[in-house]
Amino acid sequence: MDYRDLGISPIVSAQANSTPLGGCTLSEGVIAAMGNAARFHVDMDEFWRAAGKFLAKATGSEDACPITGAAAGMAIAVAACIAGTDTARVQRLPDATGLPDEVVLQKGHVISYGGAPISQMIALGGGRTVEVGTVNETLPSHIIGAVSERTAALVYVTSHTHAIHRRQVPLDDVIAIGRERGIPVIVDAAGEEDLVRWATSGADLVIYSGPKALGGPTAGFVCGRADLVEACRAQYSGIARPMKVGKENLLGLLQAVREFTATTPEQRAEEQFARMSRVAERLDGLPGISATVIRDESGRAIHRVLLNIDPEAAGRDAPTLASEMKAGTPAVYLRDFTMHLGQLEVDPRALTAEGENTVVSKLEELLASRAG
Repeated sequence: MDYRDLGISPIVSAQANSTPLGGCTLSEGVIAAMGNAARFHVDMDEFWRAAGKFLAKATGSEDACPITGAAAGMAIAVAACIAGTDTARVQRLPDATGLPDEVVLQKGHVISYGGAPISQMIALGGGRTVEVGTVNETLPSHIIGAVSERTAALVYVTSHTHAIHRRQVPLDDVIAIGRERGIPVIVDAAGEEDLVRWATSGADLVIYSGPKALGGPTAGFVCGRADLVEACRAQYSGIARPMKVGKENLLGLLQAVREFTATTPEQRAEEQFARMSRVAERLDGLPGISATVIRDESGRAIHRVLLNIDPEAAGRDAPTLASEMKAGTPAVYLRDFTMHLGQLEVDPRALTAEGENTVVSKLEELLASRAG
């Protein structure tokens, strides 16, 4: 069975590993690992704990707990900080009556998980979000002033594309405030490629997504302090029951992490740059297209092809070209973060070699047929 049996067609994603587009393209090794997991039964509690040890070693943290994704990880991490391992408390959540339940979050970090607000995930874990500061300025005093005996955790979101970091309180300062007042710090590092930096930052719990950067299936993990990770696992008897990770996805995640850590950031950057340089060379000079290779605006070692669209020469503006690329079979989704500036991008992280060829051939077809 495949997608076409249901009357739908696969998509070529040049947007990176996007949850609305199904996450990432899995390697043959990950696919094989998932198939291996499907052939046998296993004691899931034993598997979860063994996976935690594997992931802890990969991140340099004390322990780790598998999750279904970053949004689930936020709910579970908050629940762990509120209820701990007390079964009665765990099974009463999201009702946290009588317990410290406030979760302090900088206003510039109030993101959405694909449409679901982070505050809703915090609420699922029994927390009440306390937003501090403004989107264009948050000071340490804002966080300090919000901390009280009702505070259960501080949350920091690393997202380079959704959270605001300019004139916000940096993580080191958030951790210092948490340490001084004995309050756990939760870091949402869902899409981060550095598995060690955030896990060893001093934060108490750090959340990673499997598909975002690691090449894994729909899964992820929370790593950090052993006692709080144990509390995360305890939530599988409560609000995390519908968020449990199956054996296939979990073994696929572990294989993805193994493959990811087998290469260095420098190797991945070099490979991406070489691939995108070839794509840019093929696209530069198409009617109305100027193509160059750029590095991620945050400084991460991610290289993309930037397409500057000349509407007159291309016969359409950037939004129209993006819509046309989505039409037909296969649909091609380009990165559109700067589309309002007349630009589109090709992101390599979800693209196979075949996908790269599809992006180029579809642009060639559209621009040759309608330019001018």
